[in-house]
Amino acid sequence: MMLDAESVRTLLAVVDEGTFDAAARALHVTPSAVSQRIKALEQRTGRVLLVRAKPARLTESGAVIARYGRQLALLEQDAFAELGLAERPTPIQVAVNADSLSTWFRAAVRELASDDGIVLGLLRDDQDHTAESLRRGLVVAAVTSSPQPVQGCGVRPLGSMRYHAVADRAFAKRWQDKALCDVPVVVFDEKDDLQDAFCRSVTGRSASGHRHLLPDGPVFEDAVAAGAGWALLSEHQVKRHRRLVHLHPDQPVDVPLYWQQWKLDSPPLKRVAEAVFRAARGELHGA
Repeated sequence: MMLDAESVRTLLAVVDEGTFDAAARALHVTPSAVSQRIKALEQRTGRVLLVRAKPARLTESGAVIARYGRQLALLEQDAFAELGLAERPTPIQVAVNADSLSTWFRAAVRELASDDGIVLGLLRDDQDHTAESLRRGLVVAAVTSSPQPVQGCGVRPLGSMRYHAVADRAFAKRWQDKALCDVPVVVFDEKDDLQDAFCRSVTGRSASGHRHLLPDGPVFEDAVAAGAGWALLSEHQVKRHRRLVHLHPDQPVDVPLYWQQWKLDSPPLKRVAEAVFRAARGELHGA
């Protein structure tokens, strides 16, 4: 069974843009044409490929087609580049956790900024969930906490990010007579289990329900430094704030990170991976 390449590209556009109308604008066609292509692809495969929501989401079957489509697009772009026929840089989408983005991964971005053959696209998510973006065909590589390779991907260890439970000095003094599980806490988002897991290891209970949800790296970090609550910050973040004190200095938390990418012999993807590993060696433990 052959899949129509134009229909597959349309599926990717709907996922990337979020809606049929936005995909139509990106592809310079009508929304009706987008709808017809997706319908034809679903009839061809005999499966529902998209959840028609805002934003549109891939079904499990749709994720298979999306992975195929992105791999095909990457190989096609590599072939054009090798023949000297490439009209644009190669897009490389990578899923990265927020703490890496705000610390060591920035060195990789700086290095790749001078590579005119690559357009880097970063999808931010929790390190426990970035592998799912690979499974769903949203990215071609990911920084993840999972050593189990996604189907069709290779995995290599990057090293570990080291975290410390910290709080502002005045905050720590104010709450010094309370158990950690009863103290206000700062959490990145609903997926962030780092503080709860640490609190359970110390007190046997999850962190307090008095929690601030702040899904932005600098804002999260600044909130802890300002005394909104305690949290686990990476050692790189801790160094930026002199007023932070360690709540449990003998209990650092090391989070192993891994690089997962599709098993494709793609020169642009290889250059991205090399830049990421150079950045990891500079800052991660055990890299």
